[in-house]
Amino acid sequence: MSEREAWVGIVIGVVGPHDLVDDVAATCEEQPGVSALRLDYDHESQAPEIVEAHAAAVEGWLFTGIVPYMLSRDAETLTRPAAFVDYSGATLLSALVRLQHEGQDVTRLSIDTLPTADVVATFAEAGLPADTLRTLSYRPEMTSKKAVAFHRRGPDHPVITCLSSVHEALRGEMHVLRLAPSVHSVRVALRQLLLTAEGQAQEDAQIALGLIEVVNEEGLLREATALGGTLAAFRGGIHLLVTTRGPLYDATGGFTGLPMLGRLAAHNQAVRVGFGLGRSAAEAESLARRALARARRIGDVAAVLSLRADTDIVLESVAGVPASGRNLSVIARRVGLSVATIERLLEARAAAGDEPLTTREIADRLEVQQRTARRMLHRLELAGLAERTGNLTSGSSGRPLTLYRLTL
Repeated sequence: MSEREAWVGIVIGVVGPHDLVDDVAATCEEQPGVSALRLDYDHESQAPEIVEAHAAAVEGWLFTGIVPYMLSRDAETLTRPAAFVDYSGATLLSALVRLQHEGQDVTRLSIDTLPTADVVATFAEAGLPADTLRTLSYRPEMTSKKAVAFHRRGPDHPVITCLSSVHEALRGEMHVLRLAPSVHSVRVALRQLLLTAEGQAQEDAQIALGLIEVVNEEGLLREATALGGTLAAFRGGIHLLVTTRGPLYDATGGFTGLPMLGRLAAHNQAVRVGFGLGRSAAEAESLARRALARARRIGDVAAVLSLRADTDIVLESVAGVPASGRNLSVIARRVGLSVATIERLLEARAAAGDEPLTTREIADRLEVQQRTARRMLHRLELAGLAERTGNLTSGSSGRPLTLYRLTL
């Protein structure tokens, strides 16, 4: 397969400020078979929401700088391969040349975001001293306000910033240059991203076979369709579900649970599921048999995923059982939340009755940020404990609010 054939149809989400996204996306589209989804923001803090809203539309993410990348990574919204354009090296050198043409002393600068070591290395390559530079390397706790304060505290040095928000705040009071990614830097980042995305695509295409042991088939076809798979009779009353790793990984929350198990258990006294993940159909079937055998040993309602190298993952589900009849600590451990949070969610559900709640309402009731509330609801949804019922326009230019019905 040629390089062009390998990348036909791959979509890269380009995330950054308005004035950078188009140029970075255009450089990406020079690569045969790559198309870019242009996703711009007014402030870098909006990046995680943008990523979460468009996750299903891309095979990889390319950020125009490290800050939106780190914000999205720390918010746990990155489910696809991602890379960012590095502003040190060629990008920083081109900025130094520009400042020299403007008559500025490039040995006395105030620089944010870039690692100090990278800045020093770039200056050494250019034969410039770096001992009088002021640098503020990126840290998770760094904000644009802190970067602005850093530049204002120093002597009257020209400023180099990687953040559009910092540039906007300072351009009226001091000489400030905002770094824009060089074409070379974009191409380097894109090559790195495509290599990672290729490996992810090959991994996602691994065959996943499921052997499902149930008497009542109600809902089974729907579950198979939701996994992007096909269903067929196997033998001895067992059903065969054929899919690939990618959809199975997404449906199980990264191989941490199997919500369909609880839904099938609502119609069956016994439900046992064994999934096998292999590089060939024969290998996947052999692993699925091993997984089903272990699920039978566990009990009447159990699911197991078997991987190569004798690795088994026990998948459990708490769906389909009223919360009043469950141990809240089990639920909390299963979805990665505290018992106190589960209790407050139950209170929110009771107060709402049959009415769905918006992510903002959940955030207000739990006294957390909307981003945190969305992550909680996503975990509950994967476990079958919440379901999306639609969207509610917020009345502003922001993203619509998702409506959830809690089924705890």
